[in-house]
Amino acid sequence: MMMEEKVYTVHEFNNEVRLLLEKNYQSIWVEGEISNLASPASGHRYFTLKDESAQLRCAFFRQRQLRHSSNIENGIAVLVRGKISLYETRGDFQLIVEHIEPAGEGVLRRRYDELKNKLIAEGLFDSSLKLMTPELPNTIGIITSTSGAAIQDILSTLYRRFPIADVLVYPVSVQGKQATSEIVSALEKANKYPTCDVLILSRGGGSLEDLWPFNEEAVVRAIVDSSIPVVAGIGHETDVTLSDLAADYRAATPTAAAEYVTPDKNDLIDHLASLRYRAQLTIESYFQKQNQNIDLLSRRLRHPLERLRSYQQTLRNLIDRSVFCISGKEHRKEMALLRLSQRLLMLSPVAKIERNRVLFESLTSRLILRKKSLILDPAGLVAAIEGRLQALSPKHTLERGYAILRAQKTGDVISDAKYVNTGEHLTAELAHGQLVCTIDKIDPIN
Repeated sequence: MMMEEKVYTVHEFNNEVRLLLEKNYQSIWVEGEISNLASPASGHRYFTLKDESAQLRCAFFRQRQLRHSSNIENGIAVLVRGKISLYETRGDFQLIVEHIEPAGEGVLRRRYDELKNKLIAEGLFDSSLKLMTPELPNTIGIITSTSGAAIQDILSTLYRRFPIADVLVYPVSVQGKQATSEIVSALEKANKYPTCDVLILSRGGGSLEDLWPFNEEAVVRAIVDSSIPVVAGIGHETDVTLSDLAADYRAATPTAAAEYVTPDKNDLIDHLASLRYRAQLTIESYFQKQNQNIDLLSRRLRHPLERLRSYQQTLRNLIDRSVFCISGKEHRKEMALLRLSQRLLMLSPVAKIERNRVLFESLTSRLILRKKSLILDPAGLVAAIEGRLQALSPKHTLERGYAILRAQKTGDVISDAKYVNTGEHLTAELAHGQLVCTIDKIDPIN
């Protein structure tokens, strides 16, 4: 064995093979006969699918069975769709079944797939072609059989959810050869006389053969050409027809289609009650705001008589102010005139002459009196002057005990002790004679 070759464990190999199988065979169809059917307590079903020369183990799990009504028995020929896998624990090669139907439907299934691929290529199932359904339809059209259970389910649902809507039924066959032409005719008629806001195309469940009119190309194209939104509620949830893919909305069941096109009246009632409450609050708030505005305006609005009185008072104030201004101006003029008169009077030559005359007379009187005093007592005058001179004489001051100190050398008058030194000789001039002094101590006066 070469070193670069990988050695698998059994688990690794089975796991890798399982992944390869599931990746390359995710969805295949296999036709054969059921044998060795086993139904354990778990609810799963295990059987062998065989033909003349080979067999294939199959596992049909309980969750997948809930969506299918096909009968499974030993010995019947079936068409099975699923993915290939490997049960790793035992190494069993098996088909995990997703869908099972009688083998007779195989031809229809191939026709279904071929037409589906063709219409997909033409873009008839593109979401851009889908129309919006109205939220509150006035008239709802129903294209279905009047004898089936689907019509009763739809009508009861419409009445329960939205009883005010008008309902227009287009009765057609929903299976058989004539069904295709009747469905196409009903779609064309509804669009020719567009009284409906939305159309429900519906029927109950059934086999692929029963549902085949809804896979016809003419029906699919009529749905795509409809200017009225089409809601499909065909068969059960697992039944997917080409009409479902072409419709503007695909509902799982007829009842679901009726629920989709109508609002719930209880929700509408609640919504209307909410709108009414909000409208009431809005109106109350509006009136409250307007009342506040009225109150504000009423406070600002004044009676004409009151405004007239205010204007009259303002006029009186203006008159008083004008009178006061005029009086004040006249008073100021009078005062200015008086001051000017006084200044003019002061500057008048007559007044100046009069003042000078009075001054001259006063001076003349004083001079005459002075003259008389000098002429009448000259001795007294001389004595008075002599007394004054004697009082101011330095000798008179010395007579009272004062002395004049002079420096002996320079003869300068000493007026401050700081100019004298200890041991210096000074001359003290008295009223009668002189003294020569020697300085022993100096006491400066602070």
